[in-house]
Amino acid sequence: MLLSFRPLRSSFTSWTVGLGLLPCCVNIWTGHPQKDRMADSKEKSDNPEKVADGMSALKIKQIEDEVASSYLLVDIGANLTNSKYSRDLDSVVERAKDAGVKKIMVTGASVQCSKEALRLTRLYPGMLYSSAGIHPHDAKTWTDDCYDVIKELASNPECVAIGECGLDFNRNFSPQDVQMEVFEKQVQLACEVGKPLFLHERDAHDDMVRILGKFKDRMPPAVLHCFTGTTAQALKYLEMGLYIGLTGFLWKDKSDDGVRSILEKGLIPLDRLLIETDAPFMYPNVRGSKIPANIKQALSDRSLSFLNRYCTFQRNEPCSLPVIVEMIAAYMKRPVEEVAMATTINAIKLFGFS
Repeated sequence: MLLSFRPLRSSFTSWTVGLGLLPCCVNIWTGHPQKDRMADSKEKSDNPEKVADGMSALKIKQIEDEVASSYLLVDIGANLTNSKYSRDLDSVVERAKDAGVKKIMVTGASVQCSKEALRLTRLYPGMLYSSAGIHPHDAKTWTDDCYDVIKELASNPECVAIGECGLDFNRNFSPQDVQMEVFEKQVQLACEVGKPLFLHERDAHDDMVRILGKFKDRMPPAVLHCFTGTTAQALKYLEMGLYIGLTGFLWKDKSDDGVRSILEKGLIPLDRLLIETDAPFMYPNVRGSKIPANIKQALSDRSLSFLNRYCTFQRNEPCSLPVIVEMIAAYMKRPVEEVAMATTINAIKLFGFS
């Protein structure tokens, strides 16, 4: 069932205030502070002609664009432990905030990476959260003590998920039998600690379904991160109760049965959709010829300014998330505010962000 959020403005405002997502005097749809109404009225009545004369049509348009393009977003997957952020992580996080990204889950892809991801959550409390797990590329590094180490990391409240774990039979950086064994152990761990799974799957759909099926009666919620599969695969994951995470991969998908087609057909319910940048990867090249003109026209100047100024193929950033949600909304033919708010609610519900 698709969610509709517009009638819930007042109740959701108080809810987001309570979670610390918004100060009490912020417009829920724009994220901008609101002036006291009486003070604002007095200011206008003092000299309305001066106010009107001092604000050009261009400036009014700029303000309208900014208001219309500022969202409350959650990036459920960013690899901020990557060495590409080692020199300016403070600026990266601040740009994300300025772009409307209120929470970021830092992906754990190995034991060391998971430890570093948890450390970052202490440097940016309330903004960064982490996952703990071993990526299928690194499954060959699994040792007997990994289970207990990941379990200990997951005991911290800032660590909100197990993963990134799963299967990647596309690159096979680890043997497939090892990948399956290590993945199953991490699913078992997620069941034990009761934290959501952050899943990776490439060219391994059938084995992914088979392994998850072993735990269907006790498996915690899960998201198939950075989904790039087919309609049939998406529908199967949704049937299993999984969330679907989408990234800037949209820009290069032109298949008849891929992510674009799935969105255009409205096959992913809003209450099962999550968004992510997978930074520094998955740069959304919105200038690419594969993106239809109507999708490009749906991208706001404000969102594009963050993307074009700070993100490249070599280093994507969480501040590109507004462009991603605008692309998704355009393909779904839904108001972007509706999609943004739905994905934020889903992320908070799934990961329990404080």
